[in-house]
Amino acid sequence: MRFGAMAAAAAVFIALAIVPARAEDPVHIRIGWVVVPADIMPLMLHQPALAPHSGKSYIPELTHFSGTPTEMTALAAGELDIAALAYSTFALGVENAGMDDLRIIADVFQDGVSGYHTNGMVVRNDSPIRSVDDLKGKILATNQTGSAVDVAVRAMLAKHNLKDKRDLTMIEVRFPDMKAMLSEKKVDLITAVNPFGFDPELTSFSHVLFTQEEAIGRAQMIVVVARKGFIEKHRAALVDYLEDYIAAIRWLGDPTHHDAVVQLVCDVTKQKPELYADWVFTAKDYFRDPQGLPNLEALQANVDLAKNLGFLRASLEVAKYADLSLAQEADKRLANSANH
Repeated sequence: MRFGAMAAAAAVFIALAIVPARAEDPVHIRIGWVVVPADIMPLMLHQPALAPHSGKSYIPELTHFSGTPTEMTALAAGELDIAALAYSTFALGVENAGMDDLRIIADVFQDGVSGYHTNGMVVRNDSPIRSVDDLKGKILATNQTGSAVDVAVRAMLAKHNLKDKRDLTMIEVRFPDMKAMLSEKKVDLITAVNPFGFDPELTSFSHVLFTQEEAIGRAQMIVVVARKGFIEKHRAALVDYLEDYIAAIRWLGDPTHHDAVVQLVCDVTKQKPELYADWVFTAKDYFRDPQGLPNLEALQANVDLAKNLGFLRASLEVAKYADLSLAQEADKRLANSANH
């Protein structure tokens, strides 16, 4: 009787051993974004062919934010897994929010790269403002205090010995609302980031007073970040996500796809093709690294600037907070696929 029980148990063990292991469930990745097409995540996930791993190894869950500072807050609260953060917001997350486990894993886009776009800080044509010095006593709009464009504006003001609350007033305005605020003379300067800076209605009554490049030079404007624990736990899924992400960057930037790209952007943003056709994903747009790698040298200079402007308590060595091995592995996979 005892032998029979042992034999039955052995049979069950053998049966379980030969059953194929069930594949792991896809990892849910909560992803933050601010503006399309500057952030490409909504584009790549709108067109399934651009994200072949989506729904298989990872399930994306996108959340829209009005600026990167609120994205950073959500990341700190455990409400996001991946965030697209400005250089200034990333540093704030590490220094001021105590997220020393924050890791830069990829590039989103860069401003002021030679031959590519730089953001314009815009005033009305009928305004008496002719120089930065003329901003004294005026009202300036940026999207959020501490955002990349906000820091750029403050950097230019500092060069002219102008300061918020002492010499002028800076307020927060959502990017989509800035044109109306400028047109209605509720503010005197706005930050015209893509795609809003290309709006024909805006350009018909305004002009650029100074550019972001003039204010701060080359900027590693936005980086993809995740927390170390999430990377360690879900590395394989993140590499799959970055493989899709980098491949999408290349597809979107391929001139032979331009008409299809414009249509895709219009489908996602619900805007007319005329707003995008002349510039989107061309040299008139921001620079995006085709290997998904951020420029850490530029990022260090940008973070140092944020420190000098008083946004950070201490200096920050950004290379310590970068883990580019995931993007490099994803890029290597793409290269191997192309060679076969």
